[in-house]
Amino acid sequence: MPVLDKPIEELRVYNGSSPCPADIDKFWDDAIAEMKAVDRNIEFKDIEYKFPGFECKDMYFTGVKGARIHANFVKPLNITEPMPAIVVFHGYSGKAMDWLGLISYAACGFCVASLDCRGQGGKSEDVGGVVGNTLNGQIIRGLDNDDPNELLFRHIFLDTAELADIVMSLPYVNEKRVMAMGGSQGGALTLACASLEPRIYKAAPLYPFLSDYKRVWDMDMDERAYRELKDYFRNFDPRHERENEIFEKLGYIDIQNITKRIKAKVLMFTGLLDDVCPPSTQFAAYNKITSPKQVKIYPDFGHEGLPSSGEITMQFFLED
Repeated sequence: MPVLDKPIEELRVYNGSSPCPADIDKFWDDAIAEMKAVDRNIEFKDIEYKFPGFECKDMYFTGVKGARIHANFVKPLNITEPMPAIVVFHGYSGKAMDWLGLISYAACGFCVASLDCRGQGGKSEDVGGVVGNTLNGQIIRGLDNDDPNELLFRHIFLDTAELADIVMSLPYVNEKRVMAMGGSQGGALTLACASLEPRIYKAAPLYPFLSDYKRVWDMDMDERAYRELKDYFRNFDPRHERENEIFEKLGYIDIQNITKRIKAKVLMFTGLLDDVCPPSTQFAAYNKITSPKQVKIYPDFGHEGLPSSGEITMQFFLED
């Protein structure tokens, strides 16, 4: 079997090498309380496209720090009873799934909402009030602030939970059957959403990002998706005098430190040759999940399309 990281036997028991802040639970409990206190001002707006049998809308709501957050929303027409729903999260620098892609899920009987992450490729607003791309350095955004509540990914994680809560509140959605899915950053946000919104029924993360930052550093894989870690040290701590402090603060937005909160059924997909989000970092998050879970292993694949993962995920969502 190809090996880029630890052997599979070690991956299945690996629990991460990055620090976890002692107040991690209070940090996120307080963050969720802040999110729930926001006046959401939910809006649905018509789009330029029309598709027979489906209603497609731009959804907007207000997130923490006052940012207006956008999602693409699709539901089948002529709903006769509350139906299941899916919240979908995209990869780093991307945007919400296109309408036809979302319709493929709606055609299987789901309402679907696909989030635009703040400051990335879609229509959501960054905290500074700018619509569109403020991407570079989102992992490290807020790292130099004394208050970890200013970390940008704290806000993005909360946006995922808020979106799920909004979808659950819709009168035509069965709040007990809301799923979450996504790949890479979207896989991380799937796990973050399920961690912060315990009513998520099922979660299907594909090779999740944003986990076990110290392990990425130790493996010298701080390139591509994690490049900003290296850039940060080179620019702001070239002698690594604050290395422990930095990784400790990143622990607040490290998904492996919150997946213990998950109550959903989880189906994860991992390629053992993933040199973008190393398998050990993915297992660091997966191994802390205590709810029912399974992982599909692709020994010869990396950070790329994994054959049949979409069909397997849909079957997982359709099962009771």
